[in-house]
This record gives sequence, C-alpha cells and structure tokens, in this order.
Amino acid sequence: MRKFLLILVFFTGGIVSSFSASGRNGDVAAARGLVHRLLPGYEKWFDFKLLKAGEDVFRLESRGGKVVISGNNANSMAVGLNHYLKYYCRVEVGWLSHDSIAMPAVLPKVREPKTIRARVKNRFFLNYCTFGYTMPWWDWQEWEHFIDWMALNGVNLPLAITGQESIWYKVWTELGLTDEEVRSYFTGPSHLPWHRMLNIDSWGGPLPKSWLDGQLKLQQQITARERELNMRPVLPAFAGHVPHALLRLFPKARITRLEAWSGYPDQYACSFLDPMDSLFIEVQKKFITVEEEMYGTDHIYGIDLFNELTPPSYEPSYLSRVSRQVYESLRSADPEAVWLQMTWLFWNERKDWTNDRIKPYITSYPKDKSLLLDYYCERQEIWQLTDKYFGVPYIWCYLGNFGGNTMLVGDFYEINKRLENTFRNGGDNFTGIGSTLEGFDCNPYVYEYVFEKAWDFGTHKDVRLWTAALADQRVGKVDHNAREAWRLLVDSIYVAPSVPGQCPLINIRPTFGKYRTYYANPRIRYDNRNLLKIAELLLKVRSGTAAYKFDVANITRQLLSNYFLTVFRQYEEAYNRRDRQVMGRLQTEMMSLIDDVDRMVATQSYFLTGKWIADARKWGGDSLREARYYEQNARNLITTWSDKDQLLNDYASRTWAGLTKTFYGRRWGMFFDAVNEALDEDKAFDEDRFAVYRDAVTTYERYWWQACLGRFDERPVGDSRQVAAELVAKYRGHILNGPLAD
Repeated sequence: MRKFLLILVFFTGGIVSSFSASGRNGDVAAARGLVHRLLPGYEKWFDFKLLKAGEDVFRLESRGGKVVISGNNANSMAVGLNHYLKYYCRVEVGWLSHDSIAMPAVLPKVREPKTIRARVKNRFFLNYCTFGYTMPWWDWQEWEHFIDWMALNGVNLPLAITGQESIWYKVWTELGLTDEEVRSYFTGPSHLPWHRMLNIDSWGGPLPKSWLDGQLKLQQQITARERELNMRPVLPAFAGHVPHALLRLFPKARITRLEAWSGYPDQYACSFLDPMDSLFIEVQKKFITVEEEMYGTDHIYGIDLFNELTPPSYEPSYLSRVSRQVYESLRSADPEAVWLQMTWLFWNERKDWTNDRIKPYITSYPKDKSLLLDYYCERQEIWQLTDKYFGVPYIWCYLGNFGGNTMLVGDFYEINKRLENTFRNGGDNFTGIGSTLEGFDCNPYVYEYVFEKAWDFGTHKDVRLWTAALADQRVGKVDHNAREAWRLLVDSIYVAPSVPGQCPLINIRPTFGKYRTYYANPRIRYDNRNLLKIAELLLKVRSGTAAYKFDVANITRQLLSNYFLTVFRQYEEAYNRRDRQVMGRLQTEMMSLIDDVDRMVATQSYFLTGKWIADARKWGGDSLREARYYEQNARNLITTWSDKDQLLNDYASRTWAGLTKTFYGRRWGMFFDAVNEALDEDKAFDEDRFAVYRDAVTTYERYWWQACLGRFDERPVGDSRQVAAELVAKYRGHILNGPLAD
C-alpha cells in the first residue's frame, strides 16, 4: 500500500504541497471536469493550461474566442474559474447542490491578462460540528457539489472525518469486541461529531451496520475527489477515546471514565485511554493502517485531546509528556504525520489554559509536524495572547456560526482589519486562512469573503468596493438598488460576530426573561428599520438568480423575526400591568408572525425541515424501521439535542419551514395558554406555574421528535420575491410605528 500511495501522493515536505491523485497531468482534466459538472455545455468556451509547479497562482486571459485559465494546479485553476465567474460574469456559485447557476448568453472577454497569487499556502475549511449540524445526511450528490464549491474558493485543507466509525468498527472488532459492544458505543449519526470529540458515548445508538457500510463508500468518494482537486484531506486519528468494554480485553489498561458532558447523564460519559499506556500506540498504529488502506493518506491528521474536557492534570510537565506521546504514536504509525489541532479550548477554557500550560503542550514535538487552528479569530485571536503560538505554525480561522443558527451575523470590516493585521504582525508561522463554522448558516458570502482574503485579488482590502461587486454577483447585473441594499447590509447590519445561542426569539422556548435558558440570545445590534429599508430596496430589483431569491427570503425572514422580539417586549410590558386587551392583540400578532415566517422560509430549499428529514430517511433504504430511526435522530439534534431537558436544548435551532410552525409555534401557543390561564384565575405566571408549563412543553418537545410529528414539504412552496413583497407590505407600518399603531 505504501508503494501505491507514493504514486498517488507526492509529498514534498510543505504542509499542503501535495499533487493531485492523478498527478500534474491530471490537473487540466480535473479543471475541465469541474466546468462539466457546474456549467454543462460551457466546456468548449474554457481552456485550461498548467503553469510551472511552485506557488499557488492563476492567470486569466482571452485567446482565440476562449477564456484561458492557467494555474499551477487544478485547485488554483478552480479559483481562477470562480474569479472569472464572479468578477466578469457576475455569477455566484452557491455551496449547496440545489443552487442553480445562471450564465450570461455571451461570455465576457478578459480584456487584459490578469495574474493573481495566493497570499497563504493553507486554506482550511470545516469544523467537527459541521458534520452533525449540516452534513450528517448528505449523499454523494451533495458532497460532489460542495467539494466543487470548496475548490472554487481555494480550500486545500478540508476536514474529512466522514466514515471514521467504519474504520473503528474494524479496529475494535479485530481487537476482540463484539458487534453489539462496538455499535452500541457509537451515538446516533447526527451526534457523532461529539462522540468523536470525547463528549458523549452511546446516545442514540446502536448505530446500524448499514450506516457504517454506506459511510465508508461515501468517504472513499469524498477523499478521491478532494485529492483530484489538489486538496489534502485532514483525516482523523486516535485521540484516546475507547469503548469502556475494552477493559474486558485489557483489564490492566489505564482507561478512565471522563466526566459527563453538558448535562448528559453519567451513563453517556466517554472513556479515555492514557496516552502513556503502551496500548495507545498499538491502537493508533492499527487505526492509521486500516484508515490508509480504506481512504489513503496525505499525512495530516486531526487529534484533539481535551475539547471541552478537563485534562487529568494541568501540570506543564504532564501536558508536555502527553502531547509528545500522542505525536510519537502518530509518527510510529506514519513517519510523515503532521498533527492538526483546533485551539478552541485555549479560548473556551482560557482561565485554565494559561500560557505556562499552552507552551509545553504545543511545543513538545517538532514544530514542522504541527499545525494549529486559531479557531474563533473574529472574537479572540489566540496568536495575540500566546506570542504567536510560540512559533508553531497556525491558521487564522473565522468561526461565524454556532449550531447552524439562522441569524444575519458577521462583520466584514472587522474581519478585514484583523486579517490584514495578522498578515503584517502574525509572524512567519502564520501559514493560512480558514473557517471553522459549526453549521452552514444564512451568511454564505461572509465565508467567501474570508477565503478571498487568501489571494491578492485587491478588491477585498476595500470592503466597500468588494460589497458593490458582491451585490452585482447576487443579482447577476449592476443595479443601483441592489448595491445600495448591500452597502446598508454591510455597513449597518453585519456589525457583530456570532455568539452561541444567537437566534430569533421565535426559536427560543417561550417564557418571561428571568426564566430564559442559557443558550438563548435573540438580541440584535442594529435598528430593524434599516433592515426594512434594505428589504424594500431589494424588492425594487428585477432578478431571477438563485442568490437574489435567497437574499430576499433570508432578509425578510430576519426582518419579521426581529419584529417578533419587539412585539414580545410590549406583550411582557402589558402582562406586567395586566392589560388583557393589549395582550390579546399582541398575542394574535405574534402567532400571525410565526405563520408568516414559516410561509416565507418555505419558499427556499435551504430552509426546509422536510428536506432535512427526507435526506435522513434516505439512509434507511428499504427499511422503514431504520428510516424512522434516522428521522428521529435528525429531529432530535435540531430541537432538544437529547431526551432530557438540558443545557443544549434549542442550541441548534434554525428558522426552517415546518419546524417554525409545528415546534416553535406550538410552544408559543402553549405559553400564551398558560399565561392566560393564570390571569383568568387572577394569579401571576409565577415560578410554580412556570414549572407546570415547562414540564408540559418538555413533554411536547420530546413527543415532536420521538413520534415524528407532522409531515413537511421537501421542495420549496411559493415564489420568494412575491411572498416577501406581500409580507413586507403587511408589516411595514407596524415595524416603523410599533405593533399597536393603527
């Protein structure tokens, strides 16, 4: 196998300098394949040329009636293609397969040849959580399009953790565990990211064998295509997580049960094998060997030991020993191994991870065999707190989303300022740019902006110039109203980073303020009247692009959701003064808003609960029992997260058609009934009544996902622009003047 892989991947010592799976001669074919998949019928209008190997670079020019795109590899050619589409054709390629692409009738000429170079060699994408909050149910059709999108945006270090349970199943059973022991150790599919990160075991299991077989095949397709487009998939490796049943086979192994995570009962706590135990190296070698046989390798592995967990010791000497030992286990399995780590823990547990602990932990093994992800740079750049990670190579990452929540968030100006400062002052060990979003959200252009910063395009340094170009791309032409709408969006709406639990109030379990859960943050930092103006400007535009229709629906969704918060605040004030007449009017307004938000998002595939569920059920094949199992798991993650009323309830909320009306809407109806019942009895909605209501809502929430309550459309219903125009007109006066205005 080693001999075969030397043909497959040529390793030159740089972190992302591998050639494609088919070698340099396959780069042109890979670029042509990209055009064939995305722009069928347009292949004859593009010509691809291979430049000398070296730095990542592409060149655009027109020659002989064709657009000629040259690059040092297929990935650079893909970025060149995307640059041509966006800045010459005004065409936006979305990240999901249902996004249509409208090309101009005549391809514009490149009047002057243009050469653009990469500013960094590493472009990382994805987060362990993305494989739960967005990707768990994807099939090859969705993955194929998404990999093309990554290539267009220059990603060359994608996290590739699909199908690792298929490898673990083989490893654990060959060591002597039974089929039942192994599959019961795994969680349900959408919860697997947190199983992989040593957070939870067994919840939602046992995992069907058919899932393991299907995911293995899918990962083989994923990694092959990623390598074809000059990406180096970041594969998983052993981080010490073991089935507790392994003690039956190795009773002297140093295996300890970790603390329960985030409100889960102790029975779901993970077991950890001490890296100092000789069994650790044995398991590491076995896993890497099997993984390489199944998926190949590019010698870069993601391992995170203590994500949201307390290490056995914070003593610097222990942290140094344990990281060194983990690296040595990797090296013994693959002498060329590079260890990639996310450094979320250095921010999330900053009070514990002080510099005197971080430094020995990340410098105990060779720096050129390490790569760190500065995970949440829009909030806190760890490189600034750690003397540039003490010289260890790192990638500046934009997180941008928690839980797949649906909110307009991000700050282009701040991203620009922080990244340009990192280019100036981040040190020679600043090697790349990436994004670590927990879930795909409603702000795809923010991530595209981040990846454009990795190239010397020029326009991205001037946010206003870049915004005008973005407006053209979203509507497919130059339009004054679109440009003004986007200028206002970037200047007045996209003014703050994402934070955990950030979602519209509609999506939060209803109650009055003091009873609100931890993960609940409906606040916005802008005037909703500005968003109204933006919606009205966009509705003046005549465009048929998929991006335009999405934007109209997305902005109207946010506009109405923000207005709901305004109405509820007045409802709470009316409750405090016991004004039943005003409460009744506002209750009617809020229930109407919930229905209208549901109707608005139903016009877009991106916002369909029915699609999420249908994609999950497909993995059941002909088995109705398995299809129902997958549906329950899919419903659970986006609602209660488990079967207990715990901290993560609503963490993964999203404004989706079906979910909004039948889950959030029903909860609000129960809340209003409980408040009205209390007032009918001349009582306050106090802690005792809240407890009764909470228990009833908790029961309903569990029923919604366990009983698979409701059937939802898998395809969009209605025209986004038409529905948006109707709803903006309906609520315009109240948004401007208040919900009680006549």
